[in-house]
Amino acid sequence: MIYFRWMLLVSLPFLILCCGKGKAETTETAETVKTARGIPLERKQRFSGNYNKEFNDLQDAHLSAATALGISPMALRNDTLKLKDELVRLPDELELYKMYDLTHSIPFLVPSAAQLFVDITRNFRDSLYSKDLPLYRLYLTSILRTDEDLSILTKRNINASENSTHRYGTTFDISWKRFDPVMPDSIRQVPPERLKLVLAQVLFDLKNQQRCYVKHERKQACFHITARGK
Repeated sequence: MIYFRWMLLVSLPFLILCCGKGKAETTETAETVKTARGIPLERKQRFSGNYNKEFNDLQDAHLSAATALGISPMALRNDTLKLKDELVRLPDELELYKMYDLTHSIPFLVPSAAQLFVDITRNFRDSLYSKDLPLYRLYLTSILRTDEDLSILTKRNINASENSTHRYGTTFDISWKRFDPVMPDSIRQVPPERLKLVLAQVLFDLKNQQRCYVKHERKQACFHITARGK
């Protein structure tokens, strides 16, 4: 499938990060977090712990950003051939994330959304390093949906929207319930609730930087994320 281009912005950060094996000795304060690469990340605010309050961006906001930034919705999956220069295909699995078996979506995003996803996975890994926690990978649960995918999904799920932001290649879902341990046999295990909190702080920072809109989905147990900027 040589027609799919894998953007350098996706592959390079993974290669750089995967080469670093050592743990960073860092000190975290309310204002600064030192990452695994030794780069300080300034934080002006801390996540309050209220998921439904902090991550409650309305569908209209998600949809407005998606239509402004994304592709024209596709009828069929084969239509990705027509948009090969506008979409980035995500690998099924890398060191920073895993992908659910996608039954109603396909692994494509517009470049800015792909970059946002890369930044989320890297910042999540850096946060685990800075807190001296065992490493986990995020689970990507839903990405780009065609009209055909939505037609099938709405028949099974009455809550699925026919004008979903997933149609535009700007939106993806990350599980807050399931995380994949890098070393499954490690004695140290981190509860999903703690990992969800770490992920939430990452999303809170990016949301405050106006990089994305985020919705905390309780029934689907995921963060619904739409990229905002190019």
